[in-house]
Amino acid sequence: MAFGDLKSDKGVSELNKFLEDKSYISGYVLSKADIDAFNQLAKAPSVNQPHALRWYNHIKSFSPEELKSVGASPLKAGMTTTALTASNNEDDEDVDLFASDEEEDAEAAKIREERLKAYAEKKSKKPELIAKSSVVLDVKPWDDETDMKEMETNVRTIEMDGLVWGASKLVPVGYGINKLQIMCVVEDAKVSIDELTEKIQDFEDFVQSVDVAAFNKI
Repeated sequence: MAFGDLKSDKGVSELNKFLEDKSYISGYVLSKADIDAFNQLAKAPSVNQPHALRWYNHIKSFSPEELKSVGASPLKAGMTTTALTASNNEDDEDVDLFASDEEEDAEAAKIREERLKAYAEKKSKKPELIAKSSVVLDVKPWDDETDMKEMETNVRTIEMDGLVWGASKLVPVGYGINKLQIMCVVEDAKVSIDELTEKIQDFEDFVQSVDVAAFNKI
């Protein structure tokens, strides 16, 4: 296999591309072609050429006896297996692929934790949505002689946390009798409609009964 000048970056790049899906230069086992290519390299491939670097580290791991068994020449002078291993260890001190990945993972985890913390803080500062309801009550008097104006005045004296009285009107029910129809807005968590109607019915001199005419969530 020809890769050009393996002492040049271009040649090593071609070797790296060739080894993307291969473990050896020729076939599926170590051969003389691997040693010949190895001996043409001026130095170990860089981390930017991972396939070539993987192959390089694999080839240099073979013992002299294993090299001899395939009829290959020894590794180039000054770059024996022992020397290469030592050289690679020195390089590993500068560039540790696994350590780099761990550092990146740690950084990613730190960023994720910071984002989650910021989201939690933002959510905690967001005003809580208060559930409210609009209610229309029908307040019925005893008869046509009931003072409806005073009845309404009494009803509006009821104060509860989360209760706001609204508009009102008199609605004819027959025989000259009117009922008081009054609107209010309540906070669901604070005001019980049953309790409110009981408070209104406590005005026994005016109120015969109280019914809920309309109930809508806001």
